Amino acid sequence: MNILITGATGLVGRNLVKRLTAVGHSVVPLVRGERRSGLPWWDPAAGKIDLPPFPGLDAVVHLAGENIAGRWTAERKRRIRNSRVDGTKLLAGALAEMRSPPRTFLQASAVGFYGDRGDEELDEGSEPGTGFLSDTCVAWEAAGEAAEKARLRRVRMRIGVVMTPEGGALKRMLPPFRLGLGGPIGSGRQYVPWISLHDLVSAIEFLLTDSSIAGVVNLTAPAPTRQKELSAALGKALKRPVFMPLPAFAVQLLFGEMGKDLLLASTRAVPKRLIQAGFSFRDSDLSDSMPRILSGITAVRDNIVKY
Repeated sequence: MNILITGATGLVGRNLVKRLTAVGHSVVPLVRGERRSGLPWWDPAAGKIDLPPFPGLDAVVHLAGENIAGRWTAERKRRIRNSRVDGTKLLAGALAEMRSPPRTFLQASAVGFYGDRGDEELDEGSEPGTGFLSDTCVAWEAAGEAAEKARLRRVRMRIGVVMTPEGGALKRMLPPFRLGLGGPIGSGRQYVPWISLHDLVSAIEFLLTDSSIAGVVNLTAPAPTRQKELSAALGKALKRPVFMPLPAFAVQLLFGEMGKDLLLASTRAVPKRLIQAGFSFRDSDLSDSMPRILSGITAVRDNIVKY
């Protein structure tokens, strides 16, 4: 397949590129920065995009968006929302206008769509929650409708918390846990809708190649875990004690709204459609998978991507 990818240099994007090229696909990044003749280029903030004719373009994977980690000031929230909504609308519109558009458009979204829902099990048919993340995800997904109206197979990938030592939540947790200063966050009872980097990349590849799947797909492990169980699994894998909880008031003091929505919220999302489609997860139980996740092997050797 010939595949165009946005966000190709990000955590998920660079690993996806390795995986796809290793198994024989042709991958082209949609780049920012200096504009080069004949190469796909865009500037989402300026509303500019240049998609040269793509003979045989089969699919687009849209992963680009402002990093949500860090304190959410009004300006930061504006950038987070606009980078997703405006960028997706720009790309989807350009794809819809192509003379020979690709057949498939995989659009990133997030399980933040569901909001803080306690112990409620959430699948792809569940309604959106409330708050900044939920509102952003709703608008983000709606921004890609032009591609669907142009009869591209659109998949809205609601991605969970990616477990990898390369970045994201796990990378930030590692230093205190390695020092024996780790512990559960808040009550520890909130559900974390996690997925290993290996399974996320594999699932995206699966969605690219299975033309029967369209619409919303949760990209999370089959068994969402409570935060205290995540902390216990990490401590066990590192052979370190887990006894330093971070109280909810401290989380909100340190991180503000971001801490409340990302660290204290409970989202028990399950990948109902992936399971129904027959996708095989390597990492289903976090306690069993954590040592393998921490090994973090992602190098390409002999045309095989190892995770």
